[in-house]
Amino acid sequence: MRSEPAAVLSGAAELLRSSEPLAGPPVSAQAASLLEEATDLLVLHRDFAAAVERCEAGCDSLGPAEAEAGSSAEVRCSLCVVGIQAMAELNRWREVLSWVLQYYHVPEHLPPKVLELCILLYSRVREPQVMLEVGSSWLRDITNKSLPEYGSLLELYVLRVLLPLGQFEGAEELVRGCDVFDSAQQLALLKTICESKCQWTQQEEMHSAAEEQQDTTRECVLGALSQKLLTTFTLLRRALRSVSSHLYLIPYKKMLLAAFVLYLVVVRLDPVMAACVAEEWAGPVMRMAPGERREYVSPLSGYTPFTGW
Repeated sequence: MRSEPAAVLSGAAELLRSSEPLAGPPVSAQAASLLEEATDLLVLHRDFAAAVERCEAGCDSLGPAEAEAGSSAEVRCSLCVVGIQAMAELNRWREVLSWVLQYYHVPEHLPPKVLELCILLYSRVREPQVMLEVGSSWLRDITNKSLPEYGSLLELYVLRVLLPLGQFEGAEELVRGCDVFDSAQQLALLKTICESKCQWTQQEEMHSAAEEQQDTTRECVLGALSQKLLTTFTLLRRALRSVSSHLYLIPYKKMLLAAFVLYLVVVRLDPVMAACVAEEWAGPVMRMAPGERREYVSPLSGYTPFTGW
C-alpha cells in the first residue's frame, strides 16, 4: 500500500517522463546509467531505498550544479525527481528539502520541477511552512523570473503555501507585482485570495466562539463542584464541633469511674484474668527461701470490694 505523501506524487510520473536527458553535450555515462537503474527500481521493482542510493550516487558523480548546463543539469534534475518520489514512498518526506539542497546548495538554483514537487509534497503533509522561505527566495530571483514555469510556480506557491498559512497580504502583493499574469489571471487569483481570507476569518470566529463556550462550561462545572465541596466542608465542620462540644461536657470523674468499672468487670469477674494477675504478683514471693518468706500483701488489700451487684 502506498504511503500518503507518495500518493500526492502519483502525478509526478509525468514529471519523471518529461525529465529524461535531452540531446546536448555529453553527459556522464555513470550518472545516466544510475538514473536508468533508479527509475527501474522505483517504477518496476519498487525498491525505494535502492532507488535513493542510485540517485545519490548519480548526483555525486556529476560536477557542481552551478557549472552544469544542458543534459547534465537535466540528469541531475531527473535524479532528484526520482529521489524525491522514492523518499516519499519511504515516508522520509521530512528529509526531502535538505536532501535536495545538498546538491543545489541554495533555493534559487532549484530546477522548477524539483521546486514544484517539494511544494506539492509539503502541502500534502500539511507542512507548507517548510517551503515558505524557499519558495520566496526562488521567486525573488531575477534569473528565475525569465523561466517559462515562473507563472505556474508562483500560482502554486500562493495557493499551496501562502493561503494555508494565512499570508493573505503577502499573496496579494506577490500577485499584483507579477508581470507574467495578464489582467484576467491576476483578477482570478486575487478573487481566490479574497475568498480564502473570508473563509479563514469565519473559521477563526467559529473557533473563538467554541473556545468561549468551552471556557464557560468549564467555569460552570468548576463553580458547581466548588459549591458542593464548600457545603461538604461546612457540614463536616459542624459535625466535628458538635462531637467536640459533647466530649467537653462529659466530667472527668465520670470518665475515670467508667474506666474503673470496666477494669472490675474484666479483671475481678474473669477468673482467668484474676489468676493471671495473682500469679504475676505471687510468683516472686513463692520463689523466696523459707527464711526469706514474708507475708504477701496484695496490691488491692486496702480496697473494699464493690458489692453493689
